[in-house]
Amino acid sequence: MLDRVANAQHTIEEACRGLDRQITIMEVCGTHTVSIFRSGIRSILPDKLKLLSGPGCPVCVTDQGYIDAVMQLADREDCLIATYGDMIRVPGSDGSLETRASRGNVKVVLSSEDALQLARDYPDKTVVFVAVGFETTTPATAVVVQEAAREGIRNFCILSGHKLVLPALRALLGGMNDRIDAFLCPGHVSVIIGSAAYTEIVKEYRRPCVVAGFEPLQIVEGLAEICRQFAAGVAEVKSIYKAVVTEEGNAAAQRIVTECFEPVDGYWRGVGKIEKSTLGLREKYSHFDAFKRFGLEDGPGPEIPGCRCGEVLCGLSEPLQCPLFGTRCTPQKPVGPCMVSSEGTCAAWFKYGRRQ
Repeated sequence: MLDRVANAQHTIEEACRGLDRQITIMEVCGTHTVSIFRSGIRSILPDKLKLLSGPGCPVCVTDQGYIDAVMQLADREDCLIATYGDMIRVPGSDGSLETRASRGNVKVVLSSEDALQLARDYPDKTVVFVAVGFETTTPATAVVVQEAAREGIRNFCILSGHKLVLPALRALLGGMNDRIDAFLCPGHVSVIIGSAAYTEIVKEYRRPCVVAGFEPLQIVEGLAEICRQFAAGVAEVKSIYKAVVTEEGNAAAQRIVTECFEPVDGYWRGVGKIEKSTLGLREKYSHFDAFKRFGLEDGPGPEIPGCRCGEVLCGLSEPLQCPLFGTRCTPQKPVGPCMVSSEGTCAAWFKYGRRQ
């Protein structure tokens, strides 16, 4: 393994030596961000290679308006909120789910199936599943929606905040951050959508897209492949995570998602409205849509004063440039979602990068 690391590092250094400017690579996934910090990868990279963290953490990119909609439902006596644990501390305009938990109407679940089971266990409550995540978690949500439909479970619905990665990449390259020269693409998402899905980004924007796993060796080899492409003057889609990522992805997962969901315009924290970037339930399953059932608006919410999470997610600033970082905003008392999530950029900087 050490030989492979050394070879990859040599490729990176040789490629950067021949460049007349700094190249900027965005690692899209929060798991990559944490692994990069934890393993000290930044310390072995030449000055001409800069890493940016991107909008790859579903907790972080969830817009304030969505969080506030969840809070409205959490305040209702007839609702029981089912959520993954990483969403419970995300602050809304008026507190978080954690502040509502003492009422007993907020339950942390480990899976979408657990959320549906709550609807069976509490027939006198409407169970609302806080359905967030990228393409990785969407199939599991689709499964329980179809299961609820087959069983005729009427007291179950979802508040869909599921996001799509590719529209976000296009939004970034379409004018929000023209400093991005290449993407280190997320491994988990790519298992579902396949590495070939990034071909449109490469063709349209001439940016290398390389899929890598999350071990340090995979990440360094992914960065080396990007540098090799720059040295050769090409932009290609490559996967060095072929043990789990195929070109076509998971066809069964794609099929069930398409059966349940359709792309709709959606709001992203710090990015704003992105066309066809969020997944909404199709008409066939609309009675499981919490937005429609409770007459909630799926619109933008107010930004948190002083918080620069939005700029961090777009790679426009680093956490240390936020005036709240490490003072008013810490993992113990987070102000913004990038400090809440264990895979948030601010949380990673706080834990591993403050000494820089």
